[in-house]
Amino acid sequence: MSKVYLIGAGPGDPDLLTVKALRVLRTADVVLYDRLVSPEVLALAAPDAELIYVGKHEGEQESTQQLIFQLLLEHARRGRVVARLKGGDACVFGRAAEEWLLLARHGIEVEVVPGISSALAAPALAGVPLTYRGLSRGFAVVAGHCMGSDGVDWRDYARVDTLVILMGVRNRAGIAEALIRAGRPPDEPAVFVERSSTPQERVVDTTLARVAAGLVDVESPAVLVVGAVAALRAELAVSVAEEVLL
Repeated sequence: MSKVYLIGAGPGDPDLLTVKALRVLRTADVVLYDRLVSPEVLALAAPDAELIYVGKHEGEQESTQQLIFQLLLEHARRGRVVARLKGGDACVFGRAAEEWLLLARHGIEVEVVPGISSALAAPALAGVPLTYRGLSRGFAVVAGHCMGSDGVDWRDYARVDTLVILMGVRNRAGIAEALIRAGRPPDEPAVFVERSSTPQERVVDTTLARVAAGLVDVESPAVLVVGAVAALRAELAVSVAEEVLL
């Protein structure tokens, strides 16, 4: 048996990797990486490492996850050092805990290497602090990819000062509508940050009402921030790849 490292790759910029993540990447025999791991981060792996893409696509999530389980067990049992590389932080909506539990039940040693979550990095890099005295006493991070009975009850987040929504691009209009129905003001500031920390980063300033009306053009992957702190961007963001006012 070998060892599996569950590594957070951060939001994309290789400079935002932790020192430990870099050290493990340079020594791992095999790297299983997700869709959101940037090519620049992958380039830091050992030259002779085997790189295996295991990104999930719509409709294939469960079958791909089963393949990941199999590959983790297979390579660990062969005595290889395995780096399981996930975008952001592995334990924030990354299903890392499921992989960790599977490996633990098979007696395989696991070490978690935390990464910088896009939920924290994307707003900060775009000029949006998640907390600010007098405006935001706290924040919540929510997954927005499920709607209906399987999704989030947005009424639970009506009174949270700052909301950070991951994986919510496809359902953005429905999410905004639900938040307005739950009591958040239609004119509340909102910010989308696409492909944070990469050369393709794009920041869109808007409001909940415009998102609900389907008037905001944005592409995945993107982080959505809702709250009064989003209005601080006008003064705090001195440079972004592209500014879009909607």
